[in-house]
Amino acid sequence: MANRSQPTVIQLLREAQTALADTLRLSANEARIEAAMLMCRALGAVSRAWLIAHEQDAVQPGQRIAFDAMLQRRVRGEPMAYILGEREFFGLSFKVTPATLIPRPETELLVELALQRIPKNQNCRILDLGAGSGAIALSIAHARQNIEVVAVDASPDALEVAHGNAARLGIGNTAFVHSDWYAALGQQRFRVIVSNPPYIAESDAHLGEGDLRFEPGAALASGADGLDDIRHIVAGAQAHLEPDGWLLLEHGYDQAARVRQLLRDSGFAEVFSARDLAGIERVTGGKNPG
Repeated sequence: MANRSQPTVIQLLREAQTALADTLRLSANEARIEAAMLMCRALGAVSRAWLIAHEQDAVQPGQRIAFDAMLQRRVRGEPMAYILGEREFFGLSFKVTPATLIPRPETELLVELALQRIPKNQNCRILDLGAGSGAIALSIAHARQNIEVVAVDASPDALEVAHGNAARLGIGNTAFVHSDWYAALGQQRFRVIVSNPPYIAESDAHLGEGDLRFEPGAALASGADGLDDIRHIVAGAQAHLEPDGWLLLEHGYDQAARVRQLLRDSGFAEVFSARDLAGIERVTGGKNPG
C-alpha cells in the first residue's frame, strides 16, 4: 500500500492518461492502454492483470523515475514500439529499434498471401527484400519450418536487429544478407519474393508527422512518386524467381493500380491486389510466367 509520500499506481496512471490524451490527442481508451503499457514496463514487466490487482500499491522512487522518463518520451511523440523496444507481429514479439521500421498490422496481409503461395511440405526458398526487423521473413520462416527464408537489407544495423530476433525466437531456417536489393544475390532464385519497400513520395507531408518522424527515412521514402524502389524490385524480380514463382509487394493506399501496371508491363501473369482489414488495396502481386 502507498504511504503519504509515494503515489499509487492508479494515481500515476490517471495523470499519465490525461497527459497522453491532451498532448497526443488520443482517445481515452488509447491513452489508458498506453499508460498501462508504460507502467507495466516501469514496474518490471508485470502483466496488465497484476497492474489491476495492485493499483493501490505505492510506486517506488526508482520505478517512478523510469515511468516518468518513458512517459515524457511518449508525450514528445516517440512511438511506443521504440520506447518499449518491441512490437508484436503475426503472433510473435519482435525487438525494434530506430534502425528499423515498426511492424504494422496491415503488413500481416503480406505474410498471409506469401504463405498461401508456398507449397506445404515442400522445400523451397523465399526472399524478403528490405527485411528491417525481420518481422516478415521470420513470421514466414516460423510458419513453414521446412523452407529457407533469405532476409536482405542494405542497413547493417537493421540486419543486426533481424538476426537478433531470429536468435531470440529460436528460428533457424533463415539467412541474412547485406545487400542493396538484389546486388549480392548473384544468380539465386526463389519460389516467392516478398517486400515491404519504401513507398512514400519524398515530398509527402506525412513524413514529418506522427511515428514517421522517428522511423528511418531511407526505409520510408522512394522518389518523387514513392515508386522508385518498387520499380527496381519489379525490374529484377524475374531473374530471381523460379518459373511460376510469385512476387508480392506492399505499397501505399493509392498505388495499387500503378503497381499492377508495372507488373503487367514487366510480363507478370495473374496480377492481383489484395485488401487489408481496412478495405485498402495494400498488397499487389504477380506470377513469373517462366
